[in-house]
Amino acid sequence: MHPPRPFHGDIMAALRFQALPGFRDFTPRECAVRNYLFETWRSVARKYGFVEYDTPVLEDTQLYLKKSGGELSSQLFRFEDQGGRDVCLRPEVTASLARLAAQHQRDFPKPLKWFEIGQCFRYEKPQKGRGREFYQFNVDILGEAGPAADAELIALAIDTMRAFGFVAGEFLVRVSDRQAWLDFAAARNVPDDRIPEFLQIIDKLEREKPEVTAEKLAAFGIETEAVTSFIAKPENASSAFDAIRADLEARGLGDFVELDLSIVRGLAYYTGVVFEVFDSKKSMRAVAGGGRYDTLVDTLSEGNVDLPATGFAMGDYVIRNLIEETTDPRMQLETHLLRQGAACEIYLVLADETKRPEALSLLAELRAAGISCDLPFGSVKIGKQFQNAEKAGARFALVIGSELPELTLKVLSSRTEEKCHVLGLADWLTTRLQQPDGPLLA
Repeated sequence: MHPPRPFHGDIMAALRFQALPGFRDFTPRECAVRNYLFETWRSVARKYGFVEYDTPVLEDTQLYLKKSGGELSSQLFRFEDQGGRDVCLRPEVTASLARLAAQHQRDFPKPLKWFEIGQCFRYEKPQKGRGREFYQFNVDILGEAGPAADAELIALAIDTMRAFGFVAGEFLVRVSDRQAWLDFAAARNVPDDRIPEFLQIIDKLEREKPEVTAEKLAAFGIETEAVTSFIAKPENASSAFDAIRADLEARGLGDFVELDLSIVRGLAYYTGVVFEVFDSKKSMRAVAGGGRYDTLVDTLSEGNVDLPATGFAMGDYVIRNLIEETTDPRMQLETHLLRQGAACEIYLVLADETKRPEALSLLAELRAAGISCDLPFGSVKIGKQFQNAEKAGARFALVIGSELPELTLKVLSSRTEEKCHVLGLADWLTTRLQQPDGPLLA
């Protein structure tokens, strides 16, 4: 006598291996969502004339310790490899890009307009909008020092949001000036080696309690009121912001941008204009962020290559959360999944198992013509085959039976059918797939 089968919960409890905290498995649906993000990112970047690059996931740890600063050094997945090298999984891509550009910039005309979609890793507490592994859309312009490059990137960020279905009033780009804060710190005698610490305090103004901020600022001899007064005066920003705003207004994008000097960004390599994209309700952390980093390439190349640069990144966690919490972008995503998520377009139903050799020949012919199709591996009842066709998301079921070479095409959505023939089938189906699913009219 066989022992009773365990309940699903018992099976799950007995499973030893699961994804690590902060890491994700991607089921077919999750992959489809991820691909939707990637396709949208690529489409907008290419529309703006950017070309794609990539860098290794594993890098020399010193690359990220040399200039990134802030909390990043404590969030590295860092280890010694079998060759005795101190390495880490990349926590972001900008430093890797700077290394790559310093090595190869002579091979390309300036400015470099490059984008990348890749995986990054940070050892931090998993929470909404943040995991220990994530994908980032990184867009950068290298070799152009003027504000037109910053405006181009901000415009691209805005159009990326609009490509996902967001409209004016649902998100905002908050632009600031890192140089203004460096001048503020210098005027108050903040030591150079403590400026990153000071900027971290400013970066967390909205996220920390006022008394905590006040205590941290007191260590620099600065009162909170001095900081808030500085933020309240737009004239403290450099002339670059006015140039950026004029550029974006000429594009019809001025309503998406506002000056906000409370934005400074956490990484130490930023040198000028910085910006972050937020949902208008500020219900979650920044959707995207970036800025100018004119000295990073020079620093990492030890003075051999001086290449001004500006860029931004958008992570997959936050943008997906925002899409799913906003009506029109969510509907656009679901429509895309319905259209693109089918396993096949046509499912071959074998009404006569003796016709399997002919069915396999048709299967190969249709696939060679670029038609996505499938059929059961073994003998299956006809009703079950139709169920499988619907579960696969197929538009049509092509019934192959004793009437061969005549065939029946069943439209699964309308439960109607049409007759067709083996001869010229691939061309006929290619045309049919471009037509509505309803019955053809004579």
